[in-house]
Amino acid sequence: MGLISDGDIDRNMQELELIAPCHFGLEAVLKREITDLGYEIVSVEDGRITFKGDQAALARANVFIRTAERIMIKVGSFRAVTFDELFEGTKALSWEEYLPRDARFWVTKATTNKSKLFSGSDIQSIVKKAIVDKLKGNYHINWFEEDGAEYPIRVFILKDMVTIALDSSGTSLHKRGYRQLVGKAPISETLAAALIMLTPWKKDRILVDPFCGSGTFPIEAAMQGANIAPGMNRTFTGGHWDNITPKRIWDEAVKEAEERICRDVKMNIQGYDVDSGIIKCAIQNARDAGVEQYIHFQQRDMRELSSPKKYGFIITNPPYGERLEEKANLPKLYRDMAASFDRLDTWSKYIITSYEDAEKYLGKKATKNRKIYNGMIKSYFYQYMGPRPPKRTSDNPSATL
Repeated sequence: MGLISDGDIDRNMQELELIAPCHFGLEAVLKREITDLGYEIVSVEDGRITFKGDQAALARANVFIRTAERIMIKVGSFRAVTFDELFEGTKALSWEEYLPRDARFWVTKATTNKSKLFSGSDIQSIVKKAIVDKLKGNYHINWFEEDGAEYPIRVFILKDMVTIALDSSGTSLHKRGYRQLVGKAPISETLAAALIMLTPWKKDRILVDPFCGSGTFPIEAAMQGANIAPGMNRTFTGGHWDNITPKRIWDEAVKEAEERICRDVKMNIQGYDVDSGIIKCAIQNARDAGVEQYIHFQQRDMRELSSPKKYGFIITNPPYGERLEEKANLPKLYRDMAASFDRLDTWSKYIITSYEDAEKYLGKKATKNRKIYNGMIKSYFYQYMGPRPPKRTSDNPSATL
């Protein structure tokens, strides 16, 4: 299906081209999510994937994808090395197919890299003027009230190639709606979900986060295990775009998400932290996410970590010392972490940190080390693979637990 409203169909728009940005280094995870939803990948770039889908793809991608920062409709792209070329290239795009007469639109962000044009504020102003100029001719009016639905616009310029898109998510997709309470240096929900998906963890295996903070890793794992879509309990800017994807399409995506939930799943997910206050926050966040029944949160020091179970998983984001006085404590912290982790000798351990000496004080080289940018912070995802569990048999049905 193409670009439609409830009353008519625009035959010129048979499909949408969508852009999904993500954390640098996690493109493969996002690509898998998009293909699993049934959509065709157009291109994979650093921190961004472009794909094609019908009108329902806009809603389904927002509701179901765990690792994208937002979902945008690509309006068009062109080359520009001068502001005149930027104006003319923007004006040439088919804005009338996306922006109704009463649209409230603005350029919310402009980013450039390795390009002649580099002033973000000038780019924003020129793109807005070009769109207004185009729509004046289409709608035969000189003044736009802009009292209708919001259509935020984003501009990306890379090596002089301009891409302009409509942001259908609004608030970033890492805002699932459950994490009202956070601790110090929290990991984002989208990054936590992607890191979990990089591991072979499955819902029948025990998972522990000994530095759980406000509970993001345990909560995202529980949502994955119970197949709870990350966007089913929040709203999106594109939900008001009746000219592109009518509200009923968004309602159908949420209904599909509700039908997919595995409500009777059994999981053993645990989160520990030395701060009793932040544990209370984590419990409330899990409750708001609808997964409190799957997670056991407890005030507990990482040094007390132990478990009689085998072949479990540790996925965690330990302190990495933002201030100088904190950095002085890191060697001992990471040595203590190594001693605790070594007691769980059949477990797999996954650690994200920006602390560059982590491997040194953990005492062993990681099986794999993946560089990931957490915002602007260069981080490392150290992966210590444990032995594979024995296969289940009728005599030993819980072998992998």
